[in-house]
Amino acid sequence: MIPVSIIIKVLQQTGAMPYISQAFEPLMYPLGLPQEMSLVWVTAMLSNIYGGILALSGIYANNPLSVAQMTVLTTLILFAHTLLIEIPICKKAGTKILPIFLIRVVGGYLFALILNLIYSSFNLYQTIIELPALSSENLSLTYWAIGEIKKYITIALIVMALILILDILERIKVITLINKLLNPVIKLLGISEKVMPLTLVGMTLGLAYGGGLIVAESKEKNIPKKDIFLSLALLSLFHSIIEDSLLMIALGASWTGVFLFRFIVSILAMLIIVKLVNKLPIKYFMDSR
Repeated sequence: MIPVSIIIKVLQQTGAMPYISQAFEPLMYPLGLPQEMSLVWVTAMLSNIYGGILALSGIYANNPLSVAQMTVLTTLILFAHTLLIEIPICKKAGTKILPIFLIRVVGGYLFALILNLIYSSFNLYQTIIELPALSSENLSLTYWAIGEIKKYITIALIVMALILILDILERIKVITLINKLLNPVIKLLGISEKVMPLTLVGMTLGLAYGGGLIVAESKEKNIPKKDIFLSLALLSLFHSIIEDSLLMIALGASWTGVFLFRFIVSILAMLIIVKLVNKLPIKYFMDSR
């Protein structure tokens, strides 16, 4: 996150920020977002969610968002983030890069597009979010550095709180209950018993966890390529449903968008993906090895 902060500061000081924003402006306009928010999305894709939040902190003061806009932006990030780590994990399990990339980036953009269309058509969640912790003033480098350190501490506290919540939920068997509730949905998608437990781990704890387990299991057991791809496709759409969702809600996004609607659309998208995988040769989705 420290390199992200420095890069954002350099872009601001050199005046390069507007040029980067302009390059992605055509993608942001249909989503109802300021063009500057493209930098947040790109940062999250290349680094991680927290890097995206730091990028947001540098431009939010001059570009405040409504609840609807924050929900659209955060769901866009939830679909496509940490790509330089998570896509190689999928690749290591045998999947081809292109279909996973399309699912996460193109699929995420289409989801955000639909979400914005719904919010704008019905004039929903138009209240502006006040996030004083994310405001960024034009201060000297010393005060800027102090401000960034405060942000790191804030993010660290948020992460610690989320880890504590996850631990409590696991101890009181809420995670187990969630997994049981998700079990029928995963069966409906045709994901086999061999990868179902690993898929559930990824959905609740994150793609890096679930994907890593799938990589390990695929080396030790004879898991069909179709099952591996369908599991990782689902995790690409919907993973870390507790931690990431809570984080985005803490920023002011609506839970109906970042969790409920995302879950419904992910399942519908998976039904389409399952049909494609059943009709097309597996070589289009998985490596030949």
